[in-house]
Amino acid sequence: MAVCKCSGEQVASPQDVELMELLGHYRDYEGGLIPVLQGAQEIYGYLPAEVLEKISQELSLPFSEVFGVVTFYAQFHLKPRGRNIIRVCLGTACHVLGGSKIFAALQDELGVENGGTTDDLRFTLESVACIGACGLAPCIMINDDTHGRLVPSDMKKILEQYE
Repeated sequence: MAVCKCSGEQVASPQDVELMELLGHYRDYEGGLIPVLQGAQEIYGYLPAEVLEKISQELSLPFSEVFGVVTFYAQFHLKPRGRNIIRVCLGTACHVLGGSKIFAALQDELGVENGGTTDDLRFTLESVACIGACGLAPCIMINDDTHGRLVPSDMKKILEQYE
């Protein structure tokens, strides 16, 4: 809930309204927790604690169960993520050809650790086991774009392409 600046009343944000519609669809649906969590994350971009509380209440599930599912599956995120998700391949081919140096260059350029998000929410940096582009090693993916045959000095120019 948001607070109206003019009256001080609590008002539902468009996101809150969308969440309630989603919950209404799954309220009596057996096994609806994961689709609700996926939908809520789509709405908010991540799963804030107050959203998890609302889901727990509306689906009549213990908060511990909701939180347990969120922390079990890697697809769910408890903190805001960047507009651009950078996945650095550290699989065998990429590792042998310098993937760890690419990852280190990105960490230095962005000032974040593995799984971290820049303060401006522009980028989230993640290491992955393989992105399936071994012929382009070492490689990264930014959103749906694959960049391959990289050297650390390429990182700044690549990042400049993404707002």
